[in-house]
Amino acid sequence: MRVCVFTGSRAEFGLLRPLIELLNNDPFFDLKLVVSGSHLSPQLGFTVDEIISTGFKIDEKIEILLASDTRISVCKAIGLGMISFSEALERILPDLVIVLGDRFELLSFVTSAFIMGFPIVHIHGGEITEGVYDDGIRHAITKMSQLHFTSTEVYRQRVIQMGEHPDTVYNTGALGLDNIKAMNLLDIENLSQELQFDLGSEYIVVTYHPETNSEVESTHVVTDLLQALNSFQDLKVIFTKANADHGGNEINKMIESYVSRNPSRTRLYSSLGSLKYLSLLKNATLMAGNTSSGIIEMPFFRKPTVTIGDRQKGRVQSESIIQVFHTFESIKEGIKKGLSTEFRLKCQNVPAYYGDGKAAERIVDVLKVTEISSIRYKHFYDFPNAMGELC
Repeated sequence: MRVCVFTGSRAEFGLLRPLIELLNNDPFFDLKLVVSGSHLSPQLGFTVDEIISTGFKIDEKIEILLASDTRISVCKAIGLGMISFSEALERILPDLVIVLGDRFELLSFVTSAFIMGFPIVHIHGGEITEGVYDDGIRHAITKMSQLHFTSTEVYRQRVIQMGEHPDTVYNTGALGLDNIKAMNLLDIENLSQELQFDLGSEYIVVTYHPETNSEVESTHVVTDLLQALNSFQDLKVIFTKANADHGGNEINKMIESYVSRNPSRTRLYSSLGSLKYLSLLKNATLMAGNTSSGIIEMPFFRKPTVTIGDRQKGRVQSESIIQVFHTFESIKEGIKKGLSTEFRLKCQNVPAYYGDGKAAERIVDVLKVTEISSIRYKHFYDFPNAMGELC
């Protein structure tokens, strides 16, 4: 089975990596890898190098990002992507394409595959992120896809509610947990050596992305976030850069300036790779920002997360997550609560909502028994309500 996997960002590749490894090592599959988006951006760490370092063969590298990060430039990137992605797919001629998530690069690739008639496998559908336009993109991808792998049963039911047949929707758990289970993560001493920065005994990890559906200016939020971090001078702070959404460049510039003024207690990284990033989360005292890692990975480590604003609003969330407003006082109080002994003890007993770290195995098992001809053409699934009537 010739499967084409698409990746357009560092975070997405980190999640896909365990699945790519299984596909690459199984003679049943002929893996083709298409790399695009922020992977090919020097400003965002040129993370294609991380993919190359894993030994995976890259079949297509397709640049689509423009220098600016406005809404118009995102629209233009989607258009440029469709031109090049369609040509790449014609060269590859896959039996299936596999995609994960909800990014605009993904919409461009999936639209090309859909129009050209290649069946689409979508991972992480059914989720809700009200603070970003990724929410609508995710649901659009779901409707163009023939096979679905969700991270919780709640999300599986949502995909079915959207008209997808239950026989094509599987709750496998989140792929991000597979990496945690498979990797020998670094302890804090070895991690400090790898980063060439003394993390001390306690530190905070911060990642803040633009809220593309919000009327609140991201720069105002970052100003309040940085001011709040000043209230915790005893803690080191590790920042990772914002993504390629419009507004991300300005966020990164503000954080770069802050780090330059606070070199003894802060660091900023474009990309850390899966091993160092997950080790950073494992050893952290707390995570703050609005990235999905705070929703999925941090609760698995039984660590507190302070989630700012609405970017992750609507996701299934653990009791270890503290939701705060965009303001200085709210962020400061959220971090203070997360650092408290009482809350940290509470986090030790939170349930694991996103699976057990075996998602990739389950996905591969389903792909092996899937008759492509049986999923190529789909119908809208109507389900009966309690009265036996169609909803």
